[in-house]
Amino acid sequence: MHMLRSLLFVPGDSEKKLAKSISTSADALILDLEDSVSPDRTVIARSMVFEFLKAHSNRSQQLWVRINPLQTPLALPDLVAVMAGKPDGIMLPKPLNAKDAQQLDHCLSALEVREGLELGSTRIIPVATEVAGALFDLQSYAGATPRLQGLTWGAEDLATALGATSNRNEQGDFTFTYQLARSLCLLASAHAEVQAIDTLSVDFKDMKALAADVHNARREGFSGKLAIHPDQVEVINQGFTPSAHDISHAQRIVDAFAQAQGAGAVQLDGKMVDKPHLTQALRLLQLSRKH
Repeated sequence: MHMLRSLLFVPGDSEKKLAKSISTSADALILDLEDSVSPDRTVIARSMVFEFLKAHSNRSQQLWVRINPLQTPLALPDLVAVMAGKPDGIMLPKPLNAKDAQQLDHCLSALEVREGLELGSTRIIPVATEVAGALFDLQSYAGATPRLQGLTWGAEDLATALGATSNRNEQGDFTFTYQLARSLCLLASAHAEVQAIDTLSVDFKDMKALAADVHNARREGFSGKLAIHPDQVEVINQGFTPSAHDISHAQRIVDAFAQAQGAGAVQLDGKMVDKPHLTQALRLLQLSRKH
């Protein structure tokens, strides 16, 4: 599974932003048919997204599509309109639990057969915390569908669902409810053995704050982040790319265990290093080889 560091939202009905997005270094573009598209332009957006997918069939970036929620009558027409363009995946907004991801799985299978695509080739990332009830069933994603690429979370729609006037305190930090949603998404991702993707940072002009967000997210276990502006992409990519020092240290841990021939713990730089450290080192080296 290819790890996605940066996932950039692009309004599906903006010719200018679509054209600009392909020149960014985002690992994935999320061609949006939902929140950034007004209802009266949905049909236009579907057509533009399909044409964009067709025009970039030989692409280095992954191209995903965020459809409208499955609970709306817009979702199936969204899928029918874009699947012939062979998107790499579908971002699923506002699911209640993994049953929505499974329903999307069934729809994708039917459309892949219809369009002559490889069965199971279209991946799924749910925005798993946008409705209040979703937080009580995040463990349901484990084993729900082999299409699951990762889980991400949303603070803005959750605030709307709760009737909150803000999701942040006076210092600009997420309040407890949204920190809880973030933590549960991270835990659910680990439980499902898929990528944990942090939510977007709305202030796209504050690169210092974004770099701090990325640093904290990576430290906690996230491996990617959503972006809403092209200027955010490089900061996110850098933050989720292991440094030369990190790679060197990880390799030394792996080498130390190889020399120890099956030992459960080894000494390195005067410290005891055990199997969890080896697992983390191997994961970091795998990530570094992909970027």
